[in-house]
Amino acid sequence: RRKIGFSDDTEFKFNKCDHKRRIGFLRVVKDSKFRVRAIVVNKEAILSESLKGNKDIFYNFLLKQVLEHNNNTINDAKIRLDGFGERGFRKAMTSYLRQELNIKTKSKVMKNFRFRDSHSDVLIQLADMIAGSIKRSYMKDRSSNNLYKKVISERIEDEWEFK
Repeated sequence: RRKIGFSDDTEFKFNKCDHKRRIGFLRVVKDSKFRVRAIVVNKEAILSESLKGNKDIFYNFLLKQVLEHNNNTINDAKIRLDGFGERGFRKAMTSYLRQELNIKTKSKVMKNFRFRDSHSDVLIQLADMIAGSIKRSYMKDRSSNNLYKKVISERIEDEWEFK
């Protein structure tokens, strides 16, 4: 944090950082051991009324897609999702993912699933910065559209454009 001009209690959020801090953050983490699997969705292209009309169903479906299409490279995943959500939603999402991933695929893709507060979880902050970098690369109206993703490109194992 100090290397790139952040105080110890500052949360890393792509949309709240300026260019210098984004680049600094990405350069610092690019050599860390992590891999990125991303699904890119143009929400305007979604045809399903249930996906368009229900945020919970939308997130369940997309998270399942990312984990299900992994070429058997994900086992016992510890899934962390930003936010807390309502208790019913958390419980339903966990059950849905267990059913869809572990039971139907007859393998243990997901070990556990937790919601985390992004302010106190650096891995959620890392995911936000990576997601922001990837999203920016799809924005044609920005001069820096590929700049951020290029810094962390070696960490991107799979980037799937959902259609």
